[in-house]
Amino acid sequence: MKSYSMRVEGNAAVLQLGDAPMPAPAANQVLLRMLAAGLNRGEFIPGGLIKAGAAKPAGIEGAGEIVALGAGVTALQIGQRVMGRCTGAFSEYAVMDAREAMPVPAGLAIEAAAAVPLTMLVVHDMLVTQGHLQAGGWLLVTGVSSGVGVAALQAAKAMGARVIGTSGSADKLERLKALGLDLGICTRAPDFHAVVLDATGGQGANLAINTVGGSVFAECVKSLAFEGRLATVGYVDGQLKAEIDIQALHAKRLTLFGVSNKLRNADQRAAGVPAFVADWLPLLADGRIRPLVDRVVDFADLPTAQAHMQANQHLGKIVLRIAESA
Repeated sequence: MKSYSMRVEGNAAVLQLGDAPMPAPAANQVLLRMLAAGLNRGEFIPGGLIKAGAAKPAGIEGAGEIVALGAGVTALQIGQRVMGRCTGAFSEYAVMDAREAMPVPAGLAIEAAAAVPLTMLVVHDMLVTQGHLQAGGWLLVTGVSSGVGVAALQAAKAMGARVIGTSGSADKLERLKALGLDLGICTRAPDFHAVVLDATGGQGANLAINTVGGSVFAECVKSLAFEGRLATVGYVDGQLKAEIDIQALHAKRLTLFGVSNKLRNADQRAAGVPAFVADWLPLLADGRIRPLVDRVVDFADLPTAQAHMQANQHLGKIVLRIAESA
């Protein structure tokens, strides 16, 4: 089968298309004929999700059709379309932990389904599991035009929350108004807390999502309300350290938390799937949450899609079409 691998060369993640053996599902796994896969910025950042060393299978989320079941899999069927996180998603076939495999709603295009698993599970963790965002509350998202940022905006609006987002692109902020963005702040600098406080009547955001990194960490803390929460999910600015205002942390009873699967084992990753399926799969099924796909690229054009992502030209998710739907 055809499959992409990735290796680190200096400061770059390099993709290579080649032949790989057909995988076989182990116990409690399913084998998918991959139809589409989502791209994620973190998987192309050396030192992030990809480490130096030998080339490794590329791609970490996608959607496809089950063609074989491993021992012990009883809740899924051959021919069923599922979406989920998996290693080697940029391949014609890939194996997936059966606990990660979520049914694709009938009304959701397979390319949109491929954009769901990693991003939306991360967003559910930030907004629901750890973030405790409530209807009527205020969410601040730095880098709101990213895949995670757009997904957080859509989910928060479906939950009845109000959303403030930052971006360096006025055009992207304007386009996100159609998805319910209440206030867009055009900036890449740590200079937005006064605007956030003014918009929230001096209260501040109940939850802030930092997709940018250390350069805006302190500004996010300044933007939080009493008992506010700050989720750190990325550091595309490469700044891995930031000052913490201990007095604000103490006086405002703040909660700071990280969202990452990097050190989680398979059991820990799978543990969050049932709550996501119960809470948000119905929202995806009836269209209250609809993944924003910036573009769909053909299998052979993955390096072009990678360059588009790294140039920060996209709004929402980039999806790789691996095979045509039957």
